[in-house]
Amino acid sequence: MQCTVQWEGGDGMAFTAQTETGHTLRMDGAPASAPGEPGGHNLAPRPMETVLAGTGGCTAYDVVYILKKARQDVRGCTVRIDAERAATDPKVFTRIHMHFTVTGKDLRPDMVHRAVELSHTKYCSASAMLEKTAEITFAVEIVAQE
Repeated sequence: MQCTVQWEGGDGMAFTAQTETGHTLRMDGAPASAPGEPGGHNLAPRPMETVLAGTGGCTAYDVVYILKKARQDVRGCTVRIDAERAATDPKVFTRIHMHFTVTGKDLRPDMVHRAVELSHTKYCSASAMLEKTAEITFAVEIVAQE
């Protein structure tokens, strides 16, 4: 897997990432907090926000795939991620909580919980990396649909 990240130049801290599959992702920094410090223009997500977004996508993908494979009528999956970072550099994630809301018809709660657990303990590469520095917890909410 490859990715190229290029600074957009100028007076800001915006970067464009080009993925191996040909997709583009833009990232930017927060405005400078003091004169002379590097700062962005707040025109795109921060790089660490994209790490969380990628982790959410990775784990949601797993959950939906596992439930579909188990022939569950899953119709929606949302993951809200709340994270804390270290106060000093490198400001790694130290705590991450994932709240899964899974919707569907006649979903078996045991299968939904197991899908989330399997993603966390076996399949999600992103959360496996992040758990090296962060305590990762999760909660599951099931919403029935007819």
